[in-house]
Amino acid sequence: MKKFNIRKVLDGLTASSSGTASPQPGTNQNDVIQETLQSEHFQLCKTVRHGFPYQPSSMAFDPVQKILAIGTQSGAVRLFGRAGVECYCQHDSGAAVIQLQFLVNEGALVSALADDSVHLWNLRQKQPAILHTLKFNRERITFCHLPFQSKWLYIGTEKGNIHIVNVESFTLSGYVIMWNKAIELSSKSHPGPVVHISDNPMDEGKILIGFECGTVVLWDLKCKKADYRYNHDEAIHSVAWHHEGKQFTCSHSDGTLTTWNVRVPAKPTITITPHGKQPKDGKKPEPCKPILKVEYKTTRAGDAFVVMSGGLSYDTGCRRSCLTVMHGKSTAVLEMDYPIVDFLTLCETPYPNDFQEPYAVVVLLEKDLVVIDLEQIGYPIFENPYPLSIHESPVTCVEYFADCPPELIPALYSVGSRQKRQGYSKKEWPISGGNWGQGTLSYPEIIVTGHADGSIKFWDASAIMLQVLYKLKTAKVFEKALKGGKEEKPSTEIVDEDPFAIQTLSWCPESRMLCVAGVSAHVIIYRFSKQEMTTEVVQLLEVRMQGELNDVDSPDPAGDHPPTPSTPVPPSSSSPTQEREPPEAQPFTSDDRPRDNVPGLKVWSAPLKQSPGYQVELVIQLVWVSGEPPQQITSLAVSSSDGLVVFGNSSGLAVVDYLQKSLLLNMSTSELYSPSDPYQRQPRSPRKTRQPSGALSDNSDGNNISEEKSSKSPTSDAKDSSFSRSRSSSVTSIERESREAISSFHFSESFPRKTDSSPSPSLWLGTTQGTVLVLSLSLPPTGDQRLQQPVGVSSCGTLVRLKGGILTMAFLDSLGAVLPPSYEPWSEPNAPDEEKTRRRRPASPPPTQEGQDSQYAVVCSEKQAKVVGLPSQSCFFKHNITESSFVLRADVVQMAAGLCLACFCANGHIMTLSLPSLRPLLDVNYLPLTDMRIARTFCFSNLGQAMYLTSPTEIQRITYSQETCDNLQEMMGELFTPLETPEAPNRGFFKGLFGGGAQSLDREDLFGETAAGKASRSLAQHIPGPQGMEGMKGAASGVVGDLARARIALDERGQKLGELEDRTAAMMASADSFSKHAHDVRPMLYQVICEVQTWVQLLFVSPKYFHCLIEPASSA
Repeated sequence: MKKFNIRKVLDGLTASSSGTASPQPGTNQNDVIQETLQSEHFQLCKTVRHGFPYQPSSMAFDPVQKILAIGTQSGAVRLFGRAGVECYCQHDSGAAVIQLQFLVNEGALVSALADDSVHLWNLRQKQPAILHTLKFNRERITFCHLPFQSKWLYIGTEKGNIHIVNVESFTLSGYVIMWNKAIELSSKSHPGPVVHISDNPMDEGKILIGFECGTVVLWDLKCKKADYRYNHDEAIHSVAWHHEGKQFTCSHSDGTLTTWNVRVPAKPTITITPHGKQPKDGKKPEPCKPILKVEYKTTRAGDAFVVMSGGLSYDTGCRRSCLTVMHGKSTAVLEMDYPIVDFLTLCETPYPNDFQEPYAVVVLLEKDLVVIDLEQIGYPIFENPYPLSIHESPVTCVEYFADCPPELIPALYSVGSRQKRQGYSKKEWPISGGNWGQGTLSYPEIIVTGHADGSIKFWDASAIMLQVLYKLKTAKVFEKALKGGKEEKPSTEIVDEDPFAIQTLSWCPESRMLCVAGVSAHVIIYRFSKQEMTTEVVQLLEVRMQGELNDVDSPDPAGDHPPTPSTPVPPSSSSPTQEREPPEAQPFTSDDRPRDNVPGLKVWSAPLKQSPGYQVELVIQLVWVSGEPPQQITSLAVSSSDGLVVFGNSSGLAVVDYLQKSLLLNMSTSELYSPSDPYQRQPRSPRKTRQPSGALSDNSDGNNISEEKSSKSPTSDAKDSSFSRSRSSSVTSIERESREAISSFHFSESFPRKTDSSPSPSLWLGTTQGTVLVLSLSLPPTGDQRLQQPVGVSSCGTLVRLKGGILTMAFLDSLGAVLPPSYEPWSEPNAPDEEKTRRRRPASPPPTQEGQDSQYAVVCSEKQAKVVGLPSQSCFFKHNITESSFVLRADVVQMAAGLCLACFCANGHIMTLSLPSLRPLLDVNYLPLTDMRIARTFCFSNLGQAMYLTSPTEIQRITYSQETCDNLQEMMGELFTPLETPEAPNRGFFKGLFGGGAQSLDREDLFGETAAGKASRSLAQHIPGPQGMEGMKGAASGVVGDLARARIALDERGQKLGELEDRTAAMMASADSFSKHAHDVRPMLYQVICEVQTWVQLLFVSPKYFHCLIEPASSA
């Protein structure tokens, strides 16, 4: 009688509605595998977002905390401090962030959105949260201004009005500046939206209002009237005060800068066109492009800095955006790679009424962040410490490796440090706020990204940080195509002509072997070396793959004899490789013959100098067949212990021995089935249409998956079709179903046949039709024999069949522990021959007992998961993961407490299943799939980590581990640090004596409810934050939150201010008492003075009387 684990049977009966896990009849199981993972070990949450903020729209900087905030068009806010201190926030509405304002050194941020809402963020906790929201109903917000050390926020609207908000209570004041009172009464036209608001640096009671039409108004807050009006013909884009408060500069739409004296409103004192041509006849300069923003910053030692964006001449040949820095008589025009979104000048002081002393300019571009050093000659840029270059070339594939060998990251960093650019500023990165987290969960993590230009980047992702380690350029192996005699410049967008784009990659962290497949149907094998070398001839192997059975050189159906290995083709030979065309060549040659045996790219023919790092071992190229281009490679795997690389596409698969540089096997998928195989499929011809490259779309919307197609998996087409930019309309559904492509590979020390008594090297492959096939590998002994004797490859037929395409395979031993693929430990490949010893590390042999299965194969498809015992090939457990959707990514991952199968479905569900019983442990509806980018880049990794490309420029990391979620707050950095606000500038003795210097204003008396009354309730709606002020006390990390501590600190500060006020009152009372006593003493003092005068007169007039007074005194 067959025995089963009764616990697993019960678990299968209580499975979730997403599928049913059921034990299957199989061989005897005397040993019960104890599963340690439970549902409480899992929790899903986002951890951190890396990369450049996608579609940025606004920026702000806290000069005391030294924190930078960037808002985006999708309602996101990214906060940056020192390297490793980042934070991501998201507005629920998703509306564009049009402006950001810091409450300087207060740990708070105000955001204004395009949906006319204003939000107050609390930054005193590790995960910022919204405290208040104010939603305007009748007016559109166009500009906001929050004066330094003020709690009153000015909000300008499209109607030209200005409303005032108390940022503490987030309520509107009854004080309103109406546009018709601000402009001249004689004006008959509307001035347009408010484009600028700022207070006079020397007088807080006066604010400057800029209207789009060109009118600027100096408004007196106390008198509630306009002091001066300044009119100009051209529209205004920005206004900048001079720090002394006597002048201001405006930038206009015709490329001019006008400087106005506050007390002379008739006309500007200075009008210049920085980039305009000055006519000799004294006429007006030709108009230029609009100056979108200008900033005027003063210095004590010399001339002021004028920084502006735009304003170039219309006939300027340069099409790039430029930032202009004018200092004294010098003008520097700095070209930018992308359009400028915004810029900020960083200054030493936060006080606007002091010399600013600018030291840097932060320039926010559409796809980059640049910081310019103003204190060094030539204005060099700072080296950016943030991982903002993920999208330097569009990302086409991603892999995530957690718990890597500890020596791997230092090795990659050592070779990558030599690639750094020179010429950066020598000063420290100026955005240096915040503190690092104190988390204890840290293990080596590496993210590998492939790009459209053929480059591969290795990133250190340990401890929720991200830092680039090393960059590999695979395009160096090929000769670049020339167009018009000039080399093509790299593009920032994905195009169909990206011949070097990375399609997929396979990396072994232990052996450091790297195998890369590109969209031009080429495979490159790399070894890691710390030494530089020069390769005289790049080793090339050309492979002809096609689907027709009669045109394929393959072993006999029984698979007992391997095919004759092909010889490598050196690029210098007289083969057709010398005559090949560039990748965009037509299917026919110049003499109307179909292209045949010609690869898509031309390999570098001259000696190739290879720097330390990854160096080319072998290049494999698929060639054209009878006018048909080769199909793109859909799956790839490398085995360092076997010295083999295998790759497959819709035509079949090929096995290559990269040690001997020879082709071992080249078969169509249908040939892999044995003649008696029940799953055998008839071979069919390949399609006659070439598939486009599989790079990711740069469209943020991506390809939406409709509901009626949600049950159709992408790999049910050939995988190269589903992962391409667009699906070919010329392929019928019947033809798609008939094609069976290779979807996954797995090298293993296992039991390829039922009769095997001991494990042996084998290759397991899955197809898009749900079949798992096995190839047995016969390897020569190590040493010289391995390099001389051929490797045997034989087909063992079908193991199992599942619904949907096969996504992943893994192997467990008899105790339920995962069996990692065997690998060769890394050694320096360029070391002297006597130091080279090939050490093959076999997988640990499982304990075997007669009649027992000593291994379990875990197979997951787009619909199902099965656990099969080996060598009996009996199915023990089966779980139907989904019926209405399909699995996009599945991996067997090692958690801290055990092993599980993690799945990500197209309907947005993330699931985990126990192993080997396939018992559901986690099922969360996390992310509905609206973008194919997520489907292509979603990766699981060990220890409960996962990631995906959430936008063309950003990586989102998540965790499904309860332990990581519990420690996340400790791991995250802190944005706010308690700091003393710098002292206000000294007014000086004479300014204090005669009333000069900055004039303060009690805004509470003006804007408070007592003086200004209540605002209209219909104008704006106040919405408390989701947690409220009191609920935010403990939101940071546990017992008492940062906000609670901040409130306590504010209370203490208020108490101290109260004590100070009491002391001041006591001093005033003492002064009044002194004044009163002095008033009482004054008559007495006057009497004494009179008596003294009398005595003096007597002394000078009557000497006798003087002697009379002296003598009695002397006798006494």
